[in-house]
Amino acid sequence: MKFNATSRSDKGTSASRRLRHAGRVPAIVYGGSAEPLSIELDHNEIYHALRKEEFHASILSMELDGGSQQVLLRAVQWHPYKPQVLHVDFQRVEAKQPITTKVPLHFINGEASPAVKLNSQIISHVLTELEVTCLPENLPQFIQVDLGELAPGGNVYLSDIVMPEGVTPTAHGADAASLVVAAALAQRGAGSDAGDEGGGEAAGSAEKAE
Repeated sequence: MKFNATSRSDKGTSASRRLRHAGRVPAIVYGGSAEPLSIELDHNEIYHALRKEEFHASILSMELDGGSQQVLLRAVQWHPYKPQVLHVDFQRVEAKQPITTKVPLHFINGEASPAVKLNSQIISHVLTELEVTCLPENLPQFIQVDLGELAPGGNVYLSDIVMPEGVTPTAHGADAASLVVAAALAQRGAGSDAGDEGGGEAAGSAEKAE
């Protein structure tokens, strides 16, 4: 994804306030071999870009001063009650340097799982994103989690997920074996005693994961 930026020399609270009044957003780019760079963005453009999931989990092409730089979104500061972006942080990306960032999880086949189809249980998405490390070229926009085999009262663990090539979760080994990603829970007042017992066990696991 691409976005436009302009270099800025004025810094400080007053300068940032003037930018915001003019429909601009102060931002910074850091990392790599260059010094941190203060930039400004068009508020309308960045506001709509931030509403797209892929803008948060993709290598971005920043068009700046006639050139292009590869960056990663790192932080966004929002107004406490207005739909207004106050500040944005980006990190420069170098092709041969691994990056660590969070990637959204996309869940599939939940309705076809035994937990839902045969026992009418509900599936709790304990995690909605996962922190991973990879080279920029291997960064996925999302990681797919297949719930098709989820049993009644069962859990899906991080170790059950097939990771894209070249992508490693920051939690691994014993941590991956115990980290709950999704859990099948019995609905209140539904199912047999055995089903309720399974749901309670899954719920407990989910609470521990949180």
